[in-house]
Amino acid sequence: MSRPFLKMNGLGNDFVVVEARRQPFAPSEAQVRAIADRRGDSGCDQLIAIEPSGRADAFMRIWNADGGEVDACGNASRCVGWLLMQQNGSDHISLETNAGVIDVRRAGADLVSVDMGAPRLAWDEIPLAEEMDTRGIELQVGPIDAPILHTPGCVSMGNPHVVFFVDDAERAPVVEVGPMIEHHRLFPEGVNVGFAQIKAPDRIRLRVWERGAGLTKACGTGACAALVAAHRRGLAARKAVLELDGGELIIEWRETDGHVLMTGPAALEFEGVLEGVLA
Repeated sequence: MSRPFLKMNGLGNDFVVVEARRQPFAPSEAQVRAIADRRGDSGCDQLIAIEPSGRADAFMRIWNADGGEVDACGNASRCVGWLLMQQNGSDHISLETNAGVIDVRRAGADLVSVDMGAPRLAWDEIPLAEEMDTRGIELQVGPIDAPILHTPGCVSMGNPHVVFFVDDAERAPVVEVGPMIEHHRLFPEGVNVGFAQIKAPDRIRLRVWERGAGLTKACGTGACAALVAAHRRGLAARKAVLELDGGELIIEWRETDGHVLMTGPAALEFEGVLEGVLA
């Protein structure tokens, strides 16, 4: 069995995108892992299927590189939104995910703006294993009397995020601490782990250990979560440039309706065919 795909990326966060509106696509976890494996021709952070929707222009199904299905991905939303707008010849589409229906608009030649909806901030919406103030939860890394990381903020953008505020994101122990926090008992569904350096009220440097994918060049929902967490702590304005390893995103947490808008690029890399990995 073979299946054509498009390889796309949003700031280096890369995806294998499969058209599944006419022909269903239901890979096993092992097949997802094989498709995502970077030793092959299709290696990626996430696998995406574009499926029919009764509520929007299309439904976007998302699998992480570890084979698990997840509910939301901001960079993938920009890429799939751009692709559908190119196909439709339009400047606006609606896209359904397991986290709800989102609004996607063209913001320039290769720029796309996604309305990610309102962040979920209650402890049981993240979710956490126990009740805590999500502006700064009781979690630390290192010695009790001198932790190297502590009191991170928590936000759900359709998927769970924890955000540590650090003095220097380049030196933050992302690879060492990320896997440990991803599977911490406080997060029953696992968690994406952000390390945010506040450079100015309107500029944040961010690195992210992504749940099920590891260190990625960019995480759209992570950028949204970092801006929300920073503003809730009085560290940033409602709109800022987020500097990620793969480039920059503009994130705005609107005061009018509480929605988070993410604007950034989408790129089509190449076309290919999935063959042996689906056998």
